[in-house]
Amino acid sequence: MTETASGLPAPTETDLEAVERLGEAYRRIVGQLGRIVVGQRAVVEELLIAMLAGGHALLVGVPGLAKTLMVRTLADTLNLSFNRIQFTPDLMPADITGTEVIQEDKSSGVRAFKFLPGPVFTNVLLADEINRTPPKTQAALLEAMQEHQVTAGGQRHQLPNPFFVLATQNPIEQEGTYPLPEAQLDRFMFEILVDYPTEDEEFEIVRQTTITNDTVIEKVLSYEEWISLQALVRRVPVADSIIRYAMQFSRLTRKTPEAPDFVKQYVSWGAGPRASQYLILGAKARAILHGRPYVSIEDVQAVAAPVLRHRILTNFNAEAEGIRPDDIVKKLTALIPTDGSVSRLLPKVFKTAGSN
Repeated sequence: MTETASGLPAPTETDLEAVERLGEAYRRIVGQLGRIVVGQRAVVEELLIAMLAGGHALLVGVPGLAKTLMVRTLADTLNLSFNRIQFTPDLMPADITGTEVIQEDKSSGVRAFKFLPGPVFTNVLLADEINRTPPKTQAALLEAMQEHQVTAGGQRHQLPNPFFVLATQNPIEQEGTYPLPEAQLDRFMFEILVDYPTEDEEFEIVRQTTITNDTVIEKVLSYEEWISLQALVRRVPVADSIIRYAMQFSRLTRKTPEAPDFVKQYVSWGAGPRASQYLILGAKARAILHGRPYVSIEDVQAVAAPVLRHRILTNFNAEAEGIRPDDIVKKLTALIPTDGSVSRLLPKVFKTAGSN
């Protein structure tokens, strides 16, 4: 494999062809989704970026914004198996992962335990209203999300490949809900905000959903193509300067002496190293989704908010002044140098800029 001037492996002709095919597939995917789901282009792009990078995503929005329909339709266009779990206060861990039952062999009369797989054994798992179930049941997803396996009766059962958890959460219904613990939030690559449609989009939604609609979704990618595209993301070269640039987003959200003043004032807890990993993986996936076999600063900036917004815990001062994690990310985007300059100078820059 040849190398670029920066010493990074140069993309092969096969990789370049795959990037070009993905660009065409992306346009077809958006077109197919547009036949069912009106608008939400940014949400669709962020979902595809997370899935290409092999990550899980948390969709946050009020009821009635077609979150479930969007995920189901996306799974159909990608030719992936799909299961949905409605999370409720009485849901048990075995309802997600599966359980062992005693079965009798009719010919021999011998009884033995047999594992019956739960709905988690699928390619795309929609965890609907994940914050409506107690922590014990929420924790049942942790092993599946991190290890892509389920342990039952001392036996490990591998989940299908690929495996994605796309969870929805209602931000306004607080009574009877159980906020996700930080350990589980950190397993989600993206937190994606699903907003209200525009007036024209809402008009089109009402028009389309109040008539008979027999639209059939076409499958855009095969299973083999999707697996190869996920592998392609890992092969996209990234310059060291861009890795260091992405790292600053995570490192400067932490309350350390080097942090800017607004972080010390408004942030209780910052992002960990997994955020830096997801920033680079997300930037790689976005690059090839837009037809580029290399990562730019803009790719990192585009994925910074969905990667960091659920990893930055703001304090009472921020709540009182209406400062959200997205506002912290915007301030960091404006302050972090984009020229690849050495990070040793960052503390001085931020202390000066952050005090204004």
